[in-house]
Amino acid sequence: MKELKFDVRYSNHPDDSKHYTTKELREKYLIEKLFEADEILLTYSHQDRIIAGGAMPVKETLSLGTCKDLATAYFLERRELGVINIGGAGVITLDGKKWEIGHKEGIYVGLGTKEVEFSSADPKNPAKFYINSSPAHKAYPTVKITKPVEGVEPPEGTRYCVQRHLGSESAINKRTINQFIIGDVCQSCQLAMGMTEIADGSAWNTLPSHTHERRMEVYMYFELPENEAVIHLMGQPQETRHIIMHNEQAVISPSWSIHSGVGTHNYTFIWGMCGENQAYDDMDNIATGDLK
Repeated sequence: MKELKFDVRYSNHPDDSKHYTTKELREKYLIEKLFEADEILLTYSHQDRIIAGGAMPVKETLSLGTCKDLATAYFLERRELGVINIGGAGVITLDGKKWEIGHKEGIYVGLGTKEVEFSSADPKNPAKFYINSSPAHKAYPTVKITKPVEGVEPPEGTRYCVQRHLGSESAINKRTINQFIIGDVCQSCQLAMGMTEIADGSAWNTLPSHTHERRMEVYMYFELPENEAVIHLMGQPQETRHIIMHNEQAVISPSWSIHSGVGTHNYTFIWGMCGENQAYDDMDNIATGDLK
């Protein structure tokens, strides 16, 4: 079993970020590389101890092992896991049971699952499994999650995500929120996860901005054409900062920080949250006119 490529990021006080250079902001919050052929790349953040990263099996089957930083016998000994596939068709094998996970499909994996393996159906179009994991205290059932098909019931063991349509063309923030790991879909200890698709002609996400002191968040941007970018806004509402991001990169957002972005092209992003509160709408909204 390959050793995990594991990067550790420490927490900081919001006053610190006021003084960071562009380089320091990127070092503290940006995850620049998520996918590498036949590797699992993970970043461990001390912000609520979330783990974010990617597994990209091409010629090999990749096993999600443990490492000295986790100090556990296996990865999910004290954790739960959410995965969304942004690449070609793939398979996730959990303690010997195979789950086929297609493009933009996901899965929730509960505490106590000992063996987690990732593979691709076609090496020429490999799966790209985007991973979020948070500490857990109870084992909940594994659930595959996919987008709803009107008039068709999901297969056994699979559930449809909850879709919410927000924004408008005039505000250039028309978007569809696909809630994958949330109470109306499946149970988890604290992890929430989903995927937001920005409509053609729109650019903004999560506007008006908000914070939520009760949980942190990680955004991962994808389906962004080469040489295009997302300007991700972060920081306290009256002390905002920005990070320029490109395709298949992620950003760590502490509970005290806003997390909004505007793209030079439309895109899709995956959001993952963990903390003491799973209520999706529990947020402290900030009027756009009050941002500085």
